[in-house]
Parts: sequence; C-alpha cells; structure tokens
Amino acid sequence: MTTLAPVHGVSRGILLRIASAGCFSLMAAMMKYATTLEPVTAPEMVFYRALFGLPVVLVWVMSAPAGLSALKTHRPLVHLWRCALGVTGILLIFQTLRMLPLADATTIGFTAPIFATLLSVVVLKEVVGLRRWAAVVLGFIGVAVMVQPGSGGGPPLDGLMIGLAGAFMAAAVTVTLRQLGKTETTASIVFWFFIACAVVGGGLMIFTAEWRAWPTYAVLAAGGVAGGAAQLFMTNSLRHAPVGVVAPFDYLQIVGAVGFGWWLMHASPTVSTLIGAALIAASGLYTAWREQVRRRETTPATPPTI
Repeated sequence: MTTLAPVHGVSRGILLRIASAGCFSLMAAMMKYATTLEPVTAPEMVFYRALFGLPVVLVWVMSAPAGLSALKTHRPLVHLWRCALGVTGILLIFQTLRMLPLADATTIGFTAPIFATLLSVVVLKEVVGLRRWAAVVLGFIGVAVMVQPGSGGGPPLDGLMIGLAGAFMAAAVTVTLRQLGKTETTASIVFWFFIACAVVGGGLMIFTAEWRAWPTYAVLAAGGVAGGAAQLFMTNSLRHAPVGVVAPFDYLQIVGAVGFGWWLMHASPTVSTLIGAALIAASGLYTAWREQVRRRETTPATPPTI
C-alpha cells in the first residue's frame, strides 16, 4: 500500500520547487547580464557559479545529520564520468547563454527530457510506448518552430545547435544519475560536481579569462549564489513531495527567463519562441507525468542541475 505525502508537506515541496525555479532563472539571468557588461566567457561562468555556489552547498551538507560523511563516495570512477558529462554540458549551456536571447537559451535547454527518453532506449534498453514517442516528436516540432527553417527569422542556428548539444549532455547526466543514485548520496553527487566545475572552469580561465570590473564580478557572484540556492531548494523539494508533483514547476524557469530578459536586457520573445516553448514544455510535462506513472524516481533534466 502506497503512503501518500501529507498535503501540507506536498505544498511545502511545491513552494520549494517554485523557489528553485526562481533561483535558476536568476542565475541564468545574471550570467547573461554579465555578458552584456563585458565579454565574459563560458569557463568564467562555470568557475564563478562553482566558487560562489559551493559555500551554499557546504552549508546544506553541514546542516544535514550525516554532515561531511555524506560526501564519501563508493564509485569514484562513475563520479568522474558524471562530472565529465556535467561540466561539458554546463559549458555548452553557458555558451548558449552568450549566443542566444535568455528566453531562447532557457527554452532549448528543456529539450533534455526528450534526449533522456532517446538515451534510455539506447543505453538502458527501456521500452518506450507510442505516447512517449509522440511526446518526443512534439518536442522536436517545438524546436523546429523556434528555428523556423528556411525563413531566416529564427535565433542563430549555431547557438541553437550548441544549446541542443548542452541539452543532450544534460540528458546523458540524467541517465547516469539513475545508476549513480543507487549507491551515492545526493550531497556527494552535488558537491563533487561543484568541485569539478571549479577545477575545470578555473583551468580553462587561464586561456580565456581577463580581469573584469567589480560590477561584473558582483553580477557573477550573484549568479553563483543563486545557482547554489537553486540546487538546495530543488533537492529539498523532493523531501516533501514526489518528483512527479514538483517537476512540472521547473518550467516556470521559462517564464522567469522571459521576465528577466525583458527587464534586464529589454528583449521580448518572438511569437515562434513562445509557440516552440509551449510545445517543448508540453512534451516535457507529459514525459514527467509518464515517469511518475511508471514509478521512476528520477527528475526530468533541467539545464542548471547537471
């Protein structure tokens, strides 16, 4: 017999997930806004997200009953593979932020659940029904609407391709986490990924970064703190409500991207972006619902969680 979460607990989980979506939106907006101040590179974004987000993660780890012991890993090589996929993906995602309007970059990141479905067939040998295949097709139709092939009126094609590559890597991380999560704590997965981002981002900055003005550093720091807080809210939401209940609220990030893009960058989304976003969101929401029906405890991939 299944035990349902208390209503007040579910409400708390939803509120935490909404806070998570808000913080992820703020993180992406700050990183995008930094590129309007100076030519900030993707490795810089990765490094400062890790540098300023890591203290938030550590506070969360230390407040848990297990403390630092939760950071121990039983599968270091799998962690290394997960971090390699994740760091590559977040570099691609932040590069997309540099090249596309905020709303477009955020929306294209939500194609990750589509790729996760495809990878689950190839890698995990899962059986996908006709309705989930229909959701995949719907998602790619949404991408085609955004691209507007042949019209020349859509977002830059190179930026979209990089964004799709980043979403693919996020999906690969999701598939990896299905295996890694069986033996590793959430704290260890999040902590070592932040460490990997700091190391790789810092290493690449040797070749790409320059000294920035203090307002740019302040914006990057705000983005990093927001990213760490988003991770904290997202993880804690799952303590109070099932993933199938809270995951749909991740799509509020698209709303946040539209709002921040209009406020900070004075950019309004095109009609094709809004229609494409609606189709991609519908595809992802249906996939999330089917995952819940099939009783899989896995979160649909969203760009910043990789």
